[in-house]
Amino acid sequence: MLRQRVITAAWLAPLMLAGLFGLSGGAFALFTGGIVLLATWEWTNLAGVSETLRRLALVAGMALLMLVLWAAGIALSVGLLWLAVAGWLVNLYWIVQYPARSEQWQSMAMRLSMGLWVLLPTWVGFNVLRDTGAIWLLYVLLLVWGADIGAYFSGRAWGRRKLAPAVSPGKSWEGVAGGLAVTLVLALVFATWQGLGAAAGLGLVVVTAIVTLVSVMGDLFESMLKRFRGIKDSSNLLPGHGGVLDRIDSLTAAVPLFALLSLGVL
Repeated sequence: MLRQRVITAAWLAPLMLAGLFGLSGGAFALFTGGIVLLATWEWTNLAGVSETLRRLALVAGMALLMLVLWAAGIALSVGLLWLAVAGWLVNLYWIVQYPARSEQWQSMAMRLSMGLWVLLPTWVGFNVLRDTGAIWLLYVLLLVWGADIGAYFSGRAWGRRKLAPAVSPGKSWEGVAGGLAVTLVLALVFATWQGLGAAAGLGLVVVTAIVTLVSVMGDLFESMLKRFRGIKDSSNLLPGHGGVLDRIDSLTAAVPLFALLSLGVL
């Protein structure tokens, strides 16, 4: 398994970096759209759709919707980022209430609808951040990775109080605190590096704290859906790493919110 993980990472990491930072405009939207469509394929399974043709039709529907948004010039729409805010408030309620309120979202139609307000704003958020410059796209990626690394090590060292035991028994409040500590240091480093003034620097710290906490929801939400579905990984598209959603679950919450909040701060 370790060998397979290394092999996958060896080709995947350069491809992702080249696509995210070497492309712009329509080419970037096409690249990130491809990632979102792979995640949509996996989401159809989380929603309980098992027929291959039906899953392909749903992915095609998402592709058509994204094409229409791009052609209409609203693929950078702030309104679609607000859709993510509303959606993640609902998702938070369901995470906290799991499994008591699972009957509210367990239907196939509702779980498919979840995919719209999770995945579509993620694509829009990527476009918005790339449009403002690669530096803040890099920042949100480092934020999510830093939060994950900080949470992993602090959770292993000091984790005692469970964060959401019914959803993800391994996560702890101490892990969240460790991830937050790492990202706040990152915010201070970036504020200094970019020469932000006191007000903008403070704004970045506040936005970073909020987005770090919200990114945890991305992980928990996918874990909740996988637990309900009775599967370990969203797919096996990435050998040794699970699926695309398993790699971008935190980003689905962090990217649209950071894109929205950073518009008024940076």
